[in-house]
Amino acid sequence: MAVLVAGLILFFLPHCLREIGLRDSLAARFPSEGAWKGAYSLTSLLGLGLIVWGKSIAPFVMVWAPPFELRQVSHYIMLPVFWLILAGSGPVSWTRHKLRNPMLFAVILWGAAHLWANGDLASMLLFGGFTLWGIFKYCSLWRRVPAPRSNRIMLTTDLVYALLGSVIYAVLFVFHGHLFGVGLGVA
Repeated sequence: MAVLVAGLILFFLPHCLREIGLRDSLAARFPSEGAWKGAYSLTSLLGLGLIVWGKSIAPFVMVWAPPFELRQVSHYIMLPVFWLILAGSGPVSWTRHKLRNPMLFAVILWGAAHLWANGDLASMLLFGGFTLWGIFKYCSLWRRVPAPRSNRIMLTTDLVYALLGSVIYAVLFVFHGHLFGVGLGVA
């Protein structure tokens, strides 16, 4: 469990430096912006690697039993996740204009969906950690960052995101067991 917790700390800490008032002072200590971004990225990647490894070796400690008959709720929560990820990384759309950071909103939904379906301690640390971090960052960015401006906000862009996101969701739904070692157990 220690590897998972260390990975979560190494991933979340760099992503929260702005909110705790340390980002600018730490970045100023590096010889260049590229060096700062490199260190930031390497720390985050190391954290992500430790998260994956830590989750895979964590002992199974059951904390609560998810309601088996309501497991499909997590599938419904996951439906918009990939659409929101696409909306957060592509051209400005209505969704990005309204949510400001749809990718963080997707992280919140992803974490909540997986918390609903997993009752073991490692999953609660992983998915609960990402859900809480996503809420913290989303609220922080909402206060600090204005809505993106665009002369043309296209609803058709959202339609494309929704269609592509649905395809990605369907592929991951079918291959979830092969990719992540846990089948979705849909009856």
